[in-house]
Amino acid sequence: MTDKANPRRDLLILGGGLVGMTLALAAAKKGLSSHVVDRADPADLTAEGFDGRASAISTASWNLFTNIGLADALEPHGCPIESIAVSDAMRPGRIDFVPEPHEGTPQKDTLGRMFANRTLRLALFEAARDEPLIAWHPRAEIVERLRGEHQVSATLAEGQVLEAALMVGAEGRGSPTREDAAIPIAKWDYSHRAIISGLTHERAHEGVAWEIFYPTGPFALLPLLDDAEGRHRSALVWTVDEKDAAGTLKLSDRAFLAEVEKRMHGVFGKVELNGPRSSYPLGFHHTARIVGQRLALVGDAAHGIHPIAGQGLNLGLRDVGALVEVIAEGARIGLEPGDAQLLARYEKWRGLDAFMVALATDGLTRLFGIPGKAPSMVRRLGMAGVQRMPALKRWFMDEARGMSGDLPELLRG
Repeated sequence: MTDKANPRRDLLILGGGLVGMTLALAAAKKGLSSHVVDRADPADLTAEGFDGRASAISTASWNLFTNIGLADALEPHGCPIESIAVSDAMRPGRIDFVPEPHEGTPQKDTLGRMFANRTLRLALFEAARDEPLIAWHPRAEIVERLRGEHQVSATLAEGQVLEAALMVGAEGRGSPTREDAAIPIAKWDYSHRAIISGLTHERAHEGVAWEIFYPTGPFALLPLLDDAEGRHRSALVWTVDEKDAAGTLKLSDRAFLAEVEKRMHGVFGKVELNGPRSSYPLGFHHTARIVGQRLALVGDAAHGIHPIAGQGLNLGLRDVGALVEVIAEGARIGLEPGDAQLLARYEKWRGLDAFMVALATDGLTRLFGIPGKAPSMVRRLGMAGVQRMPALKRWFMDEARGMSGDLPELLRG
């Protein structure tokens, strides 16, 4: 039986992270109700120092946040990405992606905005608490998932039974919902680890995001807003070989900074650490399908990619926009969220796009990981060619901004 305090809803979203909670809020804007179940404690997720990661929010993803009412809360905390500089080990032949001014005005588009993950969580959680169409169940352990012909349910350790028309797996890379559904998955380990840290630096970044490729992996400097003392800040995402990760993390602050500065080639002048170092392993995975009987997967539960282009979260937010649009359009003609026709449309819409982005990021990772002078020269010649081709650069920028392809309505602006 359904717990009377938790009546049946449209969606049962398992996973209340950045993608799962955005899905609940986007669904609510279309009048769709949801249960959101997450094992984590929100207080831990939003604590200072819990997660030093930052995310690049593309133009399309920002449109989604705007359309679900988060823009006012987030705007003061986002650092515009004015341009992207791509370099092969800081040798000659880099590419500069700089958006052009709008016709008839000096104003130009940005290539996205940088936000601390903690800031995104705070805004999402605050909005979710005030939304009556969202029943949020934090610190909850699921002991049983059931998907039947007419409904789905999750039984919590406390005995509550949550029912809905559609189950959505949004728990991330290790999704137990995906595993429970026995959905095949292709995956491999890059044997790399991303080291995350905050930096303060002498020179202003001027909104430039740097992607510097070394044979051992990408070295990214992502612009953040100046802090309260006016210090210039960036987020560092440094990819190292797994066998070197432990030693790199154990370096003293002084030795670690020396390694960082060596790879920065002085672009920001003197550098200091701003916060603790953390790391996570890098891998690739993609499911054979993203739907099942009364089941849809979103975000990293469906596809996990290398952070080389900063598109992981944006890919998940495209899933959100597409799933909500498909369900909302189905509701207008009397179809419930778990209808097989709607899920087939969602899979057709998102399956190929997500797979192509995943392949592209994997290909870039492997291409720039080939050591030696000859491969480097070939890469730099290719990059120099792209630099001289405005049409091709615009295509790459549209991809980075998430404004290409068949966009869901919530992501169009």
